[in-house]
Amino acid sequence: MAQPQASRDIPAEPVSRKASDLFVRCLEAEGVTHIFGVPGEENADLMMSLMDSSIDFVLCRHEQAAAFIADAYGRLTGKAGVCLATLGPGVTNLVTGLADANMDRAPVVAIIGQGSTRRLHKESHQNMDAIAMCAPISKWARSILDGETIPEVVRKAFKLAEAEKPGVTVIELPEDVAKQEVSAQPMHVYKSRRPAADHKAVRQAVEAIVAARRPVILAGNGAIRKRAADQLRRLSHKTGIPVVNTFMGKGALPMDDRHCLFTMGLQGKDHINHAMDRVDLVITVGYDLVEYSPSFWNAGMDKQVVHIDFLPAEIDAHYTVSVDVAGDIADALWQINMELERDHAARLPLHDIDDWRPLRDAILDDFALDRDDDAFPMKPQRILWDVREALGPDDYLLSDVGAHKMWISRYYQCLQPNTCLI
Repeated sequence: MAQPQASRDIPAEPVSRKASDLFVRCLEAEGVTHIFGVPGEENADLMMSLMDSSIDFVLCRHEQAAAFIADAYGRLTGKAGVCLATLGPGVTNLVTGLADANMDRAPVVAIIGQGSTRRLHKESHQNMDAIAMCAPISKWARSILDGETIPEVVRKAFKLAEAEKPGVTVIELPEDVAKQEVSAQPMHVYKSRRPAADHKAVRQAVEAIVAARRPVILAGNGAIRKRAADQLRRLSHKTGIPVVNTFMGKGALPMDDRHCLFTMGLQGKDHINHAMDRVDLVITVGYDLVEYSPSFWNAGMDKQVVHIDFLPAEIDAHYTVSVDVAGDIADALWQINMELERDHAARLPLHDIDDWRPLRDAILDDFALDRDDDAFPMKPQRILWDVREALGPDDYLLSDVGAHKMWISRYYQCLQPNTCLI
């Protein structure tokens, strides 16, 4: 009789082992290569298990930094970044970074150590309800109370963190659970496919685009995925519709593309904000309401909106959606492009991009206004001009929050998607 073969995805495993060893094997099955964190006593068993793993542990100076690194890792790779902290002050230090990652729609899995389950019900040193603390700033947060459930909890945490829209999930591993002897095995890891957009919604979007007199594409953080950016560029060039991006949508269209009208997001009456007053259709691609409130660009609630995103549109009085195209963004844009080529080829491009040239030239003149300014202290505009000149098209710029973020958002433009992290 032929002997059964071990799974090709998961090597043969021992019948029984320590729960922390199983936890690490589950992380390996998820493809984790790095963990960023600051361990404590309650993480000791997990840290010992990591010594026999291919996963690299990157010791950080502060838990908040670990969460920010995991955030950037998730945004740049599309895979969940993993951070680790201990109980009490370890968790409270982690919170700001996790909240930021969740609002950034960055896939992150946070692993938190905890004291023994035998003391969770009473007052004890550094014991606090970490799961309740993390619940409002995450998509999902759970404590493992039985080591046999580790494979299910880890698989669910990674699946939810990476599912649209990406965000933070939190796993708490108490120290006594980490020591348990368990027989469970890592689960099979499979890739989920995003659903395609409904064809009727695509047709309605095409009709709205063809009927519009002065449309604009607004590219958000969902538009900087590689396939989505390629199809977005194709749509803009095919129709002659210009692209405006949010702070997090920089690079969706290269800054040297004449269809690019740069960044919208300043709350004053900037060049783009004035131009938006005359727009009758806004085609939002991967746009998230947390990026820039629609009340700033649709104050009169009189603009038609075609919403193209992984998920249906959020509800906001100023987000006046007439067509909701929910599904894989790249696929939805591809369908729209194909419909335009098939049914409206004779009319393409629908608009003359040169109508927007005076606006683009005015913005470019504004960018260059202080490039030779030798004043001291140096002006932010001069600094950012020099930084852009020094960096290559694939180099990264990272911006912390503060007043300088507004200067970067306004004056620093990108040639590639996802090369300016704000």
